[in-house]
Amino acid sequence: MRYRLAASIALLAALGACGGRQALKPAEGAPAIPIARGATAPQTPQELMEPSPQSRPERNAELLTQSKERQDDPFNLPPTAD
Repeated sequence: MRYRLAASIALLAALGACGGRQALKPAEGAPAIPIARGATAPQTPQELMEPSPQSRPERNAELLTQSKERQDDPFNLPPTAD
């Protein structure tokens, strides 16, 4: 039991130490941030983090203001016995 505990602690320590701490750099000859089609300049990181209105639409919580009587539905038929 202690062997498994020691092995799991050693594995977690090894996994925690394998992350790099140096700054990310673009590939040789590639621009830092790809420019969108039709744009004149690349977007800033803050602009990239902002959700578009299409991805986060406004909530429409309009309540029913007038009650209306339900109309007769011609397709609301009882099930048939086959």
